[in-house]
Amino acid sequence: MPVGTLRKWISKSNRKHEVGSPAAQLPDDLPAQSWGPAQRLLALNQTHPMTPTQLHAWCREKGLFEHQLKAWGEAFCNATASESREARTALRELQVKHEGLQRELRRKEKALAEAAALLVLQKKFQALWEDEEK
Repeated sequence: MPVGTLRKWISKSNRKHEVGSPAAQLPDDLPAQSWGPAQRLLALNQTHPMTPTQLHAWCREKGLFEHQLKAWGEAFCNATASESREARTALRELQVKHEGLQRELRRKEKALAEAAALLVLQKKFQALWEDEEK
């Protein structure tokens, strides 16, 4: 395989993995339906302050419809709200599980301390019993 081909592949790969490169600009070669979340968010940020006339011109330029932008905005807001609800319920479940595990750990520590104390007492009793026999 030629070295030039490998270098080209590596440089393309490095450009893909740069921080912020997908969101830095909107892709011209991809249709709007295949844009990722970062590009959609960037499009929403760019179009938010626009007047309706500017928005229509921008949409024509990018090959979008206004209803697509509205749908993306609603999806973005709903995803955040549902994720936060899911995160809160997951957090509550984890807290309940954590408390249960802490209770079990305390119970086992007490049982272990009791068993250790009984072993010490048993050894002392055996030592005293051996001294009396001698």
